[in-house]
Amino acid sequence: MHDVMAGHVERGEVPGLVTLVSSRGEIHVDAIGRVAFDGPLMARDTIFRITSMTKPVTAAAAMILVEEGKLQLDDPVDRWLPELADRKVLRRLGAPIFDTVPAKRAITLRDLLTFRCGHGMIPVFPDRYPIQRAIAEAGFAPGPVFPSFPPDELMRRYGTLPLVFQPGERWLYNAGSEILSVLIARVAGVTFGEFLRDRIFAPLRMTDTAFFVSRDKQHRFATAYGRHHATRQLTVFDLPDQGRFSSSPVFENGAAGLVSTAEDFNAFAQMMLNGGTLGNERILSRPSVELMTKNHISADEKRESQLFLGATRGWGFGMSVFRGMNERDDAQGRFGWDGGYGTSWYSDPRSQLTGILLTQRLMDSPQPPRTITDFWNSVNQLVAN
Repeated sequence: MHDVMAGHVERGEVPGLVTLVSSRGEIHVDAIGRVAFDGPLMARDTIFRITSMTKPVTAAAAMILVEEGKLQLDDPVDRWLPELADRKVLRRLGAPIFDTVPAKRAITLRDLLTFRCGHGMIPVFPDRYPIQRAIAEAGFAPGPVFPSFPPDELMRRYGTLPLVFQPGERWLYNAGSEILSVLIARVAGVTFGEFLRDRIFAPLRMTDTAFFVSRDKQHRFATAYGRHHATRQLTVFDLPDQGRFSSSPVFENGAAGLVSTAEDFNAFAQMMLNGGTLGNERILSRPSVELMTKNHISADEKRESQLFLGATRGWGFGMSVFRGMNERDDAQGRFGWDGGYGTSWYSDPRSQLTGILLTQRLMDSPQPPRTITDFWNSVNQLVAN
């Protein structure tokens, strides 16, 4: 694995990376390359923008509130999110945004967790539908720059949009986790970041996981790069000391906002593998973890979003779950998710194995880059052996 992954650094595809493989108490961490092309050496405690690997953490936070009886999976969220009450739904995907029908029912917490709330990304490029233009004008266009509105303004903007599909009808990526950020904060009565810190990060000793990197830690924060569309050269996208993650954000984004390290995130992964516990700390009950890590969607419900899940993966709560179709048998049940800035995490309950890859090169498409596929090919060899 080291030789394969070091090849990506040597060819200049990424400035550096960190891999972590954990199995039954043994942890192997490999730091290769540099935190920036002209920066210091990569280290096992280098901090990365984990983007969509935030989504499973947000789902876990929601399930804490369910266990406390403050939320119910199938109750309407209108009480806490009045902006989503009395929704209108597009008559068809290509309809003008004013051509709507009433929603058949209210949006529930389960809809948000399973990404079937009616809001979300339509993976058709370039844009061809009126609703795609309306989503972009509202500030929710797909891309590497995430919404930065205060929570109430974010919900006001969602409230101006019709639902693309009826609640519970189709899987659409991303929006569910953004909306959950606001729901959790309103129900808990604290900021979303405070809730995550107190209920997940502090108990699991995830000391470097947050919504921004404080000044005293920025020397450990990797520079993010993206490929310039014209020159095809890698250029700086986000700097550690003056970028989007260098100060407290106006919106603590539960879809893509966290920074973390390999060992911090492994603590979360091990908690999930252990059925909600790590050491003496219990974050969730085993039934909650089982609910989060089983597939909840049908092939028909994800048909507009095959670009993200393909044929082999379904969706649990805030993360994908391998279903085993056209996939190696031993991958069935594996759960986790990737991040659009070049990160990946999956845990395998049957082998009790976790793999985490952290880079800071933005993905060029929803399809995983070679760094991620090579990493998982190497991990799969460990499972096979």
